[in-house]
Amino acid sequence: MLQTVFIRENREKVIEALGKRNIDATEMVDEVIALDEKRRSTQVELDTVLSESNKLSKDIGEMMKAGEKEKALLLKEKTGQLKEQSKELSEELNKVSEELLQVLYKLPNLPADIVPAGKTPEDNLEVHREGDIPQLFEGALPHWELAKKYDIIDFELGNKIAGAGFPVYKGKGARLQRALITYFLDKNTDAGYKEYQVPHLVNEASGYGTGQLPDKEGQMYHVGLDDMYLIPTAEVPVTNFFRDVIIPENELPVLCTAYTPCFRREAGSYGAHVRGLNRLHQFDKVEIVRVEHPDNSYAALDGMVEHVKTLLQELKLPYRILRLCGGDMGFTSALTYDFEVFSTAQDRWLEISSVSNFETFQANRLKLRFRDKDNKNHLAHTLNGSSLALPRVLAGILENYQTPEGIVVPEVLRPYTGFDIIN
Repeated sequence: MLQTVFIRENREKVIEALGKRNIDATEMVDEVIALDEKRRSTQVELDTVLSESNKLSKDIGEMMKAGEKEKALLLKEKTGQLKEQSKELSEELNKVSEELLQVLYKLPNLPADIVPAGKTPEDNLEVHREGDIPQLFEGALPHWELAKKYDIIDFELGNKIAGAGFPVYKGKGARLQRALITYFLDKNTDAGYKEYQVPHLVNEASGYGTGQLPDKEGQMYHVGLDDMYLIPTAEVPVTNFFRDVIIPENELPVLCTAYTPCFRREAGSYGAHVRGLNRLHQFDKVEIVRVEHPDNSYAALDGMVEHVKTLLQELKLPYRILRLCGGDMGFTSALTYDFEVFSTAQDRWLEISSVSNFETFQANRLKLRFRDKDNKNHLAHTLNGSSLALPRVLAGILENYQTPEGIVVPEVLRPYTGFDIIN
């Protein structure tokens, strides 16, 4: 959530920056400024009434002590009027504050200066590419056919149990999935991230804290009876560890990692690009989250990008990195790098990770602050990234490592799987 004082003092800058997202935010920005002015004037009026009421109360007490009962009773009538006035002003203040909050919730984060302009994924900027795309043998198959051939993923069984987008992993497929999860967690903890196991359901406050609500409400599974949400990513529970927390500056940065299943409705998804593991309603992902000092957050973002690179280098998968344009960037992000792995059998790139800096956007919602050496509180910066999302990594492994004899397991995973080929 953008800070109201920043919007008020930088109206033109905010409108121009959100224009990079292809949003004309003029009306909303002006509404924020008008509501903020009304909120502040109402607060001043309320403070004046409360101050006058407190003064009269003291005067009444002194009059009663001095035996001036009649004068005191006259002033009591005035305090009654002030009490009613303060009640009305408090209600008005709460109403205006809530209206202001609802408008602020609709404004996305401001893109960083280096975010390229653009409207669609075609406008994203490729900043890095690595790895050789293998030449597959004649008769090579896409991963969904490989899954059936080697009996390692059953899409039809998942459809029977739950519906499309809920696969069942079997045998060596399940073990390869577990190997990837453990490998990613080991790499993250070796890099200094503390591992957590977290709830897979969150309350509404957590959804608002990280910006999934109200922006992505239609994409989240809602458990109506309990008013809970199935998590779309471990980012939500992990980042909410720090809601309403003040961290001493000398304890920054804070590094966290967690594996969770993730649940996304993916409303409107259809067609060839969602076949197999390309897009699921339930999938596994290992996440990294950082809380950083604002001065260090972009260096930390670069470090996260390098960390994800090492995972793909060790898996020996061809990949590229994109700096997302304003029109393709997430609601809460100031800068995002997407990693994509090349699916050889499908002849297309598949997104497997997003690494983002949110600056103070989430921290402002969360009231996540750090206390400096002068005992002053400041909003922290939050960052997160996938390291990694499993389905498309698995799709890349199955397709790029297939041979006529079977699917070779990447060497780095063999200590985790206990086998070196799926055949």
